[in-house]
Amino acid sequence: MNDDSITMIDYGGSNLRSVQKAIDAVGGQVVITSDPDIVRRASKLILPGVGAFGAGIDALRARGLDIAAIEAAGQGVPLLGICLGMQFLFEVSEEMGSHSGLGILPGRVVRFPTDWKNGEGRPLKIPHMGWNRIIHDGRHPLLASVPSGAYGYFVHSYYCEPATEDFILARTDYGDWFTSIVGKDRVYGIQFHPEKSQTVGLQILHNYVKMDGR
Repeated sequence: MNDDSITMIDYGGSNLRSVQKAIDAVGGQVVITSDPDIVRRASKLILPGVGAFGAGIDALRARGLDIAAIEAAGQGVPLLGICLGMQFLFEVSEEMGSHSGLGILPGRVVRFPTDWKNGEGRPLKIPHMGWNRIIHDGRHPLLASVPSGAYGYFVHSYYCEPATEDFILARTDYGDWFTSIVGKDRVYGIQFHPEKSQTVGLQILHNYVKMDGR
């Protein structure tokens, strides 16, 4: 596979086609698979996800895709988690109980606190849904040509709380700051939906497609 080839992990609960169309639009070539062996051989991976954490991680495990993704990432294969796919990368989620994640990144997935308020002092609506700013320092290649303060489209009630700030690439303010993009070694996560974020999302996907693969 060439560096523009993306293997997208299909665990049976993702919005694969919209992500595939976005990757196609920026010049990538997408292979969608639920075969762990194909995941292990990939040159570059995307793990999209929507829905509840527990059901999603169970579906990954039932197909053996969890181990395949962990092994690929451990071998230096670039891996991008999108929305729930980003949350899967962490050690544990508090959504509807406690569920173990892939453990590729240290940290937890937690619910937005009910005491966070908007600028007018009113309780924030949960889920966090709609356009919001992505604040970053402009240094990471995943965010090349994406101005700090650009908008992404979010739909989520839980967010990632990394164990260290060392791999936080961007934050977003929703009553308080939460992590919206992470990157550690060659593993990345985006909490918003790049495929729904117009020019900004397409630029981030373009940057990922053009990164070196295995």
